[in-house]
Amino acid sequence: MEQSYVVDNTIESGVRLDVFLADVLDDWTRSQIKKQIDGKGAFINGKQAKAGNSLKTGDVVSISFTKEVGFEDVLPENIPLDIVYEDEHILVINKPQGMVVHPAPGNYEHTLVNALLYHFNNLSNTDSTRPGIVHRIDKDTSGLLVVAKNNNAHNELASQFADHSSRRTYVALLEGRLKQEEGTIKTFLNRDKGDRKKYAVSDDGKIAITHFQVLERFENNTLCEFNLETGRTHQIRVHSKYMGHPIVGDKTYGFAKQKFNLDGQLLHAFKLELTHPVTKERMTFTCDMPKYFETILKKLKRVE
Repeated sequence: MEQSYVVDNTIESGVRLDVFLADVLDDWTRSQIKKQIDGKGAFINGKQAKAGNSLKTGDVVSISFTKEVGFEDVLPENIPLDIVYEDEHILVINKPQGMVVHPAPGNYEHTLVNALLYHFNNLSNTDSTRPGIVHRIDKDTSGLLVVAKNNNAHNELASQFADHSSRRTYVALLEGRLKQEEGTIKTFLNRDKGDRKKYAVSDDGKIAITHFQVLERFENNTLCEFNLETGRTHQIRVHSKYMGHPIVGDKTYGFAKQKFNLDGQLLHAFKLELTHPVTKERMTFTCDMPKYFETILKKLKRVE
């Protein structure tokens, strides 16, 4: 893996190299990054770097890391897939809660990629450890993902996600009763200073824009629809917490005491809109809520 990054003015001056790389490399742990740096895999402005080196605005960080797992090491697994749509160029999958999208250090089995490799022998390979994967949703979030069967489709779809011409719509059950009927949350998101595995609203970082609308009100909960204008890690989950109404079942950003015995957050990507990479047809895909989500809603007292 070879990549270069320019340190911009959103990064705090003096930040350590290993801390900076932990922010930009979501799939690498701090210890794994340090191991790669110690193995002479990182440079600052062309000079060999150490993990504790400080960075300033304008520095160019270059890395040459060796992944612990490669495409050839990921084993196909006979895991059933809920295929919403398929043609010779793309797939649309309804991912279940609990499934990781792609292998990463420490988690090489039972992912969506393992399943894709079993069922399909034609997937894009722009990233050797993520065949077919154009975008992601969290392990404990369910719903729609588009998969590319070739590199041309992959690049076209990736461009749509980058310029926000594709649209992803989610539904989530929030704790408490949201006062507004609709609105937009626009903040910066960055790593949580107290826990690097989490994200938080910050004074700097990456811009995150989420649009929301109330679908249904309950005595102690609110069912909301969310549209992403940007696609930051954990964006809806963090923004829901920021509003004071975290998602029910969210073990990372939600209430410490949960009313329901759930395996993860009640957050479901139910609609995906995109332009077909070859035919240029505008396409919309939808999928129903998981049964466990519907079961919880049936238990709640509605408010007129």
